[in-house]
Amino acid sequence: MAELSEQEVIRRENLNKIRDLDIDPYPPVHYKVNNSTAEIKENYQEGKEGFEDVCIAGRLMMKRIMGKASFAELQDGSGRIQLYVMRDDVCPGEDKTMYNTVFKKLLDIGDYIGVQGYVFTTKTGETTIHVKELVLLSKSLKPLPIVKTKTDPDTGETITYDAFTDPEQRYRQRYVDLVVNPQYRDIFVARAKVISEMRAFFDVQGWLEVETPILQPIHGGAAARPFATFHNTLDIDLYMRIANELYLKRLVAGGYDGVYEIGKMFRNEGMDRSHNPEFTSMEIYVAYKDYVWMMEMVETMLHNIALATLGTSVASVGDQEIDFKPPFKRISMLDAIQEYADFDISGMDEEALRSVCKQLHIDVDPSMGKGKLIDEIFGEKVEPHLIQPTYIMDYPIEMTPLAKKHRTKEGLVERFELFINRSEIANAYTELNDPIDQRARLEEQLALAARGDDEAMALDQDFLRAMEYGMPPMSGLGIGIDRLTMLLTNQTSIQEVIFFPQMKPEGGAKEKAV
Repeated sequence: MAELSEQEVIRRENLNKIRDLDIDPYPPVHYKVNNSTAEIKENYQEGKEGFEDVCIAGRLMMKRIMGKASFAELQDGSGRIQLYVMRDDVCPGEDKTMYNTVFKKLLDIGDYIGVQGYVFTTKTGETTIHVKELVLLSKSLKPLPIVKTKTDPDTGETITYDAFTDPEQRYRQRYVDLVVNPQYRDIFVARAKVISEMRAFFDVQGWLEVETPILQPIHGGAAARPFATFHNTLDIDLYMRIANELYLKRLVAGGYDGVYEIGKMFRNEGMDRSHNPEFTSMEIYVAYKDYVWMMEMVETMLHNIALATLGTSVASVGDQEIDFKPPFKRISMLDAIQEYADFDISGMDEEALRSVCKQLHIDVDPSMGKGKLIDEIFGEKVEPHLIQPTYIMDYPIEMTPLAKKHRTKEGLVERFELFINRSEIANAYTELNDPIDQRARLEEQLALAARGDDEAMALDQDFLRAMEYGMPPMSGLGIGIDRLTMLLTNQTSIQEVIFFPQMKPEGGAKEKAV
């Protein structure tokens, strides 16, 4: 155990003193909360009935001792409210221990307390609870990093110190971050709203929410490096899913006309401001539809989500105003590359594409086939220009082994990706349902893997068997929940919208659980 700080020592001493008073600092109590700070502050008016006996609980965030009467602040999950604590009210008998000793001396900032009393408005207009009962619900043994300010007497400038703003510390100790920086709670409320609105949109259509395996014997459904593990009882290698596509398609083949899943995916890849190895994705597959229908559905759904989450179709993202109102711009991938990179790559073989990459000063390696080379060009030269919602359509066949060949354009597939603010938000296909074509394309992926491409797809024999039994035409879609939340909450880092993002162990060295 790490050496205790001076404040931690004092808090433990206070804990023992509380116990010496026969007060349980962690009581097994059902505290009957009947209000929240937000409800009280939003609805209370002087003389309004219903506020004569309120009961709330939360953290003690401030104390201002003034003799026989004191002021304090309590913070619950909805905000803060002022408390007015009189000695003779909380200690109506001769024993004044709860006020004189516990409240004044032994309660620390961060302790959980419960209070019961009535609401009134102070002379300064502050909505306040006049406390009639005060109980300790849980003792805090570590001091919170409470923000403090002071005014420079020479310049008049307000100086802030002890703020809990370091991103690494905030992500490691999210439980502290959410207490002392309550504005960040709104991000996760919005995230929950995004998911609930998406789910409601699908449920109204009659599409079924399902669950598919996280541990899979074959990693498939996307081009990504998987996390590997081993199952002792079955004596087999397993992989954490990089996508749930192949299992959801099996369910459509089994007779469901529409299925979707919202859940975690895992990709053993790099980390940056838009990538986390563990992320949340929604995938949906609807029978008898194509990617043109899917584009229209996505526009409608995202517009509805923006309205429900923001109250408007326009999201402020940095210095940009992103408008989710349909229709979204549409442009083919090859046309976009020609527009922004000034190269017509249609019909180019691998050698010609490598030459283009060299002229554009894009680093490539020998393991990359045509699909990867095109993807590198697109990522370097096109993505930085895609600010407003834009569908990039009609990808070269080498980039998308699971999509149906384009009905009119040779060498392309019916696929789109939705880009917003330079980032991919959604990916969709008219799904390939020809088992012979699918087998050939997955065999091409095996050849890429043999060249050293560790993101090439594996060949899933059971999935091919499901296709051979017959798979209806369908369209499929994947949306990154984390990135969508980033857009709607004006965040530039994916770590800000994930409660507990992956981090290196503290100190940088590998640590073992003890």
